[in-house]
Parts: sequence; C-alpha cells; structure tokens
Amino acid sequence: MSKGYWVTLYRKTNDPAALAAYAQLALPAVTAAGGKFLVRGLAEEVREQGLKDRTVVIEFPTYEQAVAAYDSEAYKKALAALGNAVERDLRIVRGAE
Repeated sequence: MSKGYWVTLYRKTNDPAALAAYAQLALPAVTAAGGKFLVRGLAEEVREQGLKDRTVVIEFPTYEQAVAAYDSEAYKKALAALGNAVERDLRIVRGAE
C-alpha cells in the first residue's frame, strides 16, 4: 500500500483568528488519523512560476487513511471553524511506490 499525503497551499488568509481556531481542531484530528506533519511554513525559494505560499504537507500511513482523515467527523469540525478564513488548494495524493 502506498502512503497518502495532503498537500495544501494557502494562497490568502482572510481571518487569522478563524485559521487559528481551525488549527487547534485540525491538529488532533489529523494526528488521531495517523497523520504526521512533514512541512509547515512559507516556501524558502520558489522556482518555475511557483508562488511563495504557506505550504503544508501531511503524511499518512496509507492513501486510504488520508482520505478517511479528511472525511472524519473531527476534521469536519475543523473545516467548519475554518469557514472562509483562507483561500487554499488541498490535494490528497498517493505516495510513490
């Protein structure tokens, strides 16, 4: 089974307080689902038309766990707290075998 990853790029923050509330709920939801944060922060350098967005990469033991974590009730509560606080691109991808 391949690992699963959430790769998220934050393009704009509209409400830092709501983002902080989301983070308080998202961290335990993600770690309870087996997620491990690998990257959290702004890009140090960008190449090939990249953007210097905040980037978050979370690794899960399996792709299926990555999908289940996003669909979990605990993470849904975090998303509700986030609301429209940010503009972001979240992708769930399979790791290379």
